[in-house]
Amino acid sequence: MMNRRDVLKAAALGAAAWGLPAWTRRDEKVKLGVASYSLRKFKRPECIEMVKACGTPYVNIKSFHLPYELTPEQVAAARKEFDDAGLQVVGCGNNTIAKEADIDRLFSYAKGSRMPLLVIAPTPALLPKIEAAVKASGIPVAIHNHGPEDKMFPAPSDAMKLIQDMDPRMGLCVDIGHTTRTGKDVVKEIADAGARVLDLHMKDLKDLMNKNTQVPVGDGAMPVAEIFKQLLKMDFKGYANLEYEIDADNPLPGMKKSFDYMRKVAGEIAK
Repeated sequence: MMNRRDVLKAAALGAAAWGLPAWTRRDEKVKLGVASYSLRKFKRPECIEMVKACGTPYVNIKSFHLPYELTPEQVAAARKEFDDAGLQVVGCGNNTIAKEADIDRLFSYAKGSRMPLLVIAPTPALLPKIEAAVKASGIPVAIHNHGPEDKMFPAPSDAMKLIQDMDPRMGLCVDIGHTTRTGKDVVKEIADAGARVLDLHMKDLKDLMNKNTQVPVGDGAMPVAEIFKQLLKMDFKGYANLEYEIDADNPLPGMKKSFDYMRKVAGEIAK
């Protein structure tokens, strides 16, 4: 596992590669961010430095780095650490909603931490109450699909069946790896969901049907270029957040390699 000195050194190198503080770059046609689950083995200060080392200002925070159990004052202070570092918090999650009490707790947490989006794994029966909370708070939600093991929402289209007539802020977080493992065409799933796609989790697999074959983005079989083309075609306003689930003790090399590839592809498509 990287120590704090290694993390700070990597962050400095990441910034230097761009010729300016890496976390100030906001000119990408496809906005690439980090899902902080990728950095689950690291505490909040190291997480912040490692996001910056990836050359992005965008971060979707997992509760590892901003726990639900904090007091309102602690939540505000923790959120301020991200702000003071120049990062832009684009949401939080994934968040499980298994019972009605989870809705009040989660939306209260989102208000206190000023979250612009909640990525959620809900129980389908609770969707009407979640919709009511979205309307009351103004905070959108994005249902995260979890592949063939998920009996509720294996693919984005499974969630779409239930939310298509709901408030437009009831949307999707398309996990592209979990989507391909259902046997669905991930580009078509994104296209069919259209404006309901509020967030993406980016990853790559050597075998698109096998979750145990994850590799840095660009080293696998994921149709990243076609995904990005579709995002540009539908004028996607959200964020494509890297969820790097491998190399947990030392994820930064693979994450930076993933960002290099994704930026290259996005830049070529934008031209």
